[in-house]
Amino acid sequence: MNEKIQVWIKKAKSILNLFTHKKTIKSARITSQVVWNLSLLVLTVVILGGSFATGVGAGYFASLVKDEPVRSYDSMKKDIYDYTETSDLYFANDVYLGRLRSDLIREEVKLDQVSKDLTNAVIATEDEYFYQHKGVVPKAVFRALFQEVTNSAVQSGGSTLTQQLIKNQILTNEVSFQRKANEILLALRLEKFFDKKEILEAYLNVSTFGRNSSGQNIAGVQAAAKGIFGKNASELSLPQAAFIAGLPQSPFGYTPFTREGAVKNNLEPGMTRMKTVLKRMFDGGYINQQQYAEASAYDITKDFIAPVANPLEKYPWLTFEIEKRSIEVLTTVLAKKDGYTEKDLNNDDNLYYKYKTLADHDLHQNGYQIHTTIDKDIYDAMQVVKDNYKNYGPDKPQEKEDPETKEKYTVIEPVEVGAELIENKTGKIISFVAGRNYEKQQLNHATSAIRQNGSTMKPLLVYGPAIELGKVAPGTPLPDVELSLAYGRSTPWPRNYDLRYSGIVSARYAMAKSYNVPAVKLYKDIVDQRPAAYLEKMGFTSLKKPDYTNLSTAIGSMETGVTIEENTNAFSTFANGGKFIDAYMIDKIVDKDGKVIYQHEVNPVDVFKPQTAYLTLDMMRDVIKTGTAAGIKSKLNFSADWAGKTGTGNDFIDSWFVATNPTVTFGIWTGYDTPKSLKTPGMSYSQRTNNLWAELINAAYSIKPDLINPKESFQMPEGIVKRSYCAVSGMLPSSACSKAGLVESDYFNVNDVPTKVDDSLKEGKFVTIGDKKYLALDSTPQEFAQFGLILNPDFITRMVGKNFKNTSQLIPKKDRWGKILVPDAKMVDNGKTPDGVNLSISGNTLTWASSPDNDVVGYRVYQGGSKVASINSGSSLSFTAGSGAYYVTAVDIAGKESAPSNIVEAGAVIP
Repeated sequence: MNEKIQVWIKKAKSILNLFTHKKTIKSARITSQVVWNLSLLVLTVVILGGSFATGVGAGYFASLVKDEPVRSYDSMKKDIYDYTETSDLYFANDVYLGRLRSDLIREEVKLDQVSKDLTNAVIATEDEYFYQHKGVVPKAVFRALFQEVTNSAVQSGGSTLTQQLIKNQILTNEVSFQRKANEILLALRLEKFFDKKEILEAYLNVSTFGRNSSGQNIAGVQAAAKGIFGKNASELSLPQAAFIAGLPQSPFGYTPFTREGAVKNNLEPGMTRMKTVLKRMFDGGYINQQQYAEASAYDITKDFIAPVANPLEKYPWLTFEIEKRSIEVLTTVLAKKDGYTEKDLNNDDNLYYKYKTLADHDLHQNGYQIHTTIDKDIYDAMQVVKDNYKNYGPDKPQEKEDPETKEKYTVIEPVEVGAELIENKTGKIISFVAGRNYEKQQLNHATSAIRQNGSTMKPLLVYGPAIELGKVAPGTPLPDVELSLAYGRSTPWPRNYDLRYSGIVSARYAMAKSYNVPAVKLYKDIVDQRPAAYLEKMGFTSLKKPDYTNLSTAIGSMETGVTIEENTNAFSTFANGGKFIDAYMIDKIVDKDGKVIYQHEVNPVDVFKPQTAYLTLDMMRDVIKTGTAAGIKSKLNFSADWAGKTGTGNDFIDSWFVATNPTVTFGIWTGYDTPKSLKTPGMSYSQRTNNLWAELINAAYSIKPDLINPKESFQMPEGIVKRSYCAVSGMLPSSACSKAGLVESDYFNVNDVPTKVDDSLKEGKFVTIGDKKYLALDSTPQEFAQFGLILNPDFITRMVGKNFKNTSQLIPKKDRWGKILVPDAKMVDNGKTPDGVNLSISGNTLTWASSPDNDVVGYRVYQGGSKVASINSGSSLSFTAGSGAYYVTAVDIAGKESAPSNIVEAGAVIP
C-alpha cells in the first residue's frame, strides 16, 4: 500500500514539475493567449454579424416601406371608417323595401351595441394579446416569418386585429413582404392615433362573415347577426356570438347558407369552428367551465333563420329602377358639388361617365337611405291584377337569331304590358307595372320600352298646340275625307282605322272617334310652327329631327318612339293647367349621418295656357263619354272626371289608353316585344287594353280612394266662353246656316272667338234622283225642286284644297245635313225626252216603276187630263186615287215630260 502511495506521489511530482517547468509554463502561456484571442475574434464576429444582419434587416424593411406615404390622422380615420355600407331602399312614407343589390351587405354598428360575448369571442380567437400589444406582436411576426421562409407546413399566422384592419381597409390581400412591411408600419401608426375601442369597433364593422339567409354576402357583425340569427348584434347568445366570431377565418367555408339562401347540407365545419372559439374563450378566462360546456353542447342550427326573400327577387323591376334613377340623381349631385352644371354633363360624355362612375360607387358603398315615391300597397295590388288578368291575348312564336352563332331559333312571346300612375301636382310616380314575368323579360316596359304612341299623340302634338296657336277650337270643322296628305304621294293617306270617312266633323268629334285624316290635315296646317317643340317641353326625350316635320308624327309614328312614362307624364300637363311637372321616383337621399344630400324639387314648365289645357281636356272627356273608350266607365268602381285618349300603333302593333283626372294620370300600353299585330278574333285588342287599365285603376282606388277618385272636377279657368257657330265653317252663324239647322255651340278661348259670319253656304234648289241629290237647273220644274244649301267653292278650297275631286264626301251622312249639296253635284241633261212608264192599279192605289232614264226628277199624276199630283223620284212611286181615269208621265231635270203612260180606271171610294 505504501509502495502504491509512493508511486502516486512520485507521478504527481512529475506532473507538477511539468507545469512548473519553465518550458512548460511558456507553452501554456502561448496557448492561453491563442484561445483568448480566438474567443475575442469569434465574439467580435458574432457581434459584428448581428449588427450587420440587423442593419441589413432594417435597411430591407426601410426599402419595403419607402413608397408608403406618411398618413395623417384624418387620412387614416377616413380609410378605417370607410365601411362600404350598402344603401337602404324605401317605399313612400318611409316604408322599408330592402337593401340595394350589392356584392356585399353591411350595416354599421357602434361598439356599445355589440354583445360583450361577441367582442370577447373575437379577441380570444383572433388576437389574444389585443389589449397588450401596440399593433404588432413581434414574436408572432418572427414566428410567421420563420414559417414562411422555411415553408413550414404549420402556418400559425402573425396578424393582430390592428393589422387585419389595415389589410382590409387600406392595403390589399396581396401576399408579399412589402405588403406585410407596410401593414406593420401602418398598424404601429394606427395604434398611436386610435384607442383600442375604436380599432375593435372598426374591425367588427369591416370583417366578412359569409352569407345571410338571402344568399347575399355580408360584412360586419350587425349584418351577420341579422342575416344569420335575425337579431341585433347586442342580442346574441354565447353560442351565437361564438359562431359569428369563428366565421372571419373562412367566411364561405363556415357560413351556414348557400348562394341561394338555403341552409347547407354539411354544417360540420362551422360547428367545429364554433367549439374552437368557445375553447379559446374558456382558455382566456372569458367564460367558465359550465358556460363552456353548455354552449358547446348547444344546437346552434335551430337558431338559423329561415331563408328570406331578397328584395331583388320580390321587387326586381322596382329595385333596378331605383338603382338606375339614384345613380342619375347622384351623378348630377356630385358634378354640381364640383361646380359643373347639368348642361356640362350633357355636353361632355367623358365628364358624365366620370361622375356616373363615382355615383355608382357612392350608392353601393356609402350606406345611403333612398326614399322613393312608390306606394307599396298600390304597387303590390297592381302586380296582383297584372298577374291574374286573363285577356292579354295569345302568345305568338317569334324567330330570332343568335348573335354569335347566327343560328335561328324560335321563342314564344306573350303580350307584354307597361303602365304608370303619376300624381299630377307633384309628379310623384305612385306605382307602375313593368311587365308580365321578370324571369322571362327583364325590360321595364313602363320606364324603358320605347314604342310608337299611336293616336295618344293627337292631343299632345295636334289638338293642344293647334288650340294654343289659335288655329282650332273644340267645335272647329275639319275634313274627314279621302285626302292625299303625304308629301309627294298621290294615293290617299292617311286612312282611318275603320277605313271609312265621315265628312265635315268637329275637332271634338274627330278626337273622340280618333279619326286620322282630320288630325293630320290640322297638323299639316301648323307643322311650320314646329309643334313638336311642345313635346320637348312635356318631357319627350327620344325625338329625332324628322319627327319635327313628318306628318305621320301626328298619329304617333315617330322615328323611335316614346316611353310609357313620358307619354303618361305628358298628359298630366293638361290636368296641371298647362304646366308640365316632370315625373320622378327618387324623393330624397339621406347619408348615414342623417344629412339629406338630395331632395327632389318640383319645377313646373309652362307649356300651354290654362285655357288651352282645359279645352283639350274637355275634348278628351268625350273620348270616354262617347268615343273610343266609352266602355271604360262601366268597368270602373267609382266615378271621376276622367279625360283621356286611346291609341293604336301602325299595323295594330301597339295599344294604348292614357287618362287623367284632377289628381292622377294613368297610362297603359300593351303589345309584343317584337312588334306583331294585336288583332285576334273575339274581344278587340283595344277592349283588352282598356279593361286591364280599368282593373288596375280599380285596384289603386281600393287602396287610396281619395287619391284616385277626387271629389272635385276639372275647373274651367277664366277666359273661356261658350258661343254659337256654324257647324260647316266654324264661323258665326249665317241665315243660311240657321235655315239648315246647322248652328251649334261650344267653348272657345275668349281671344279666339269667331268674328266673321259664315260664308260656306249658298241658298239654292236641288232635286233627288234615287238616293242622290243634284243641283236643280234653271229649267227644272219648281214642283220637283227643293230648297237647299250649296257649299261655297271657296270654302271647299279653304278646307281641302283645289285638287280635291270627291267633294260629296264632305257632306256627313246625317239627316240634318240632308239639304246640303256640293257645287259639283250636277246632273247633265241627256238631251232626250224621258221614256214613259207603265202604270198599274190595285184597289185604289196607283203604282209604277221608275223611268229607265237617269235624269228623271219626278212624276206627274193626271186624272182626266188634269194634273193631280207631283211625285219626286226619290219618293215612293205610288198614289192613292179616287174614281176616274188616271195616267202618269216622267219629267227629267230639264223639264221635258214623257208621253203619258197607259190609262187605268179607278172606282169610287166606298166610305
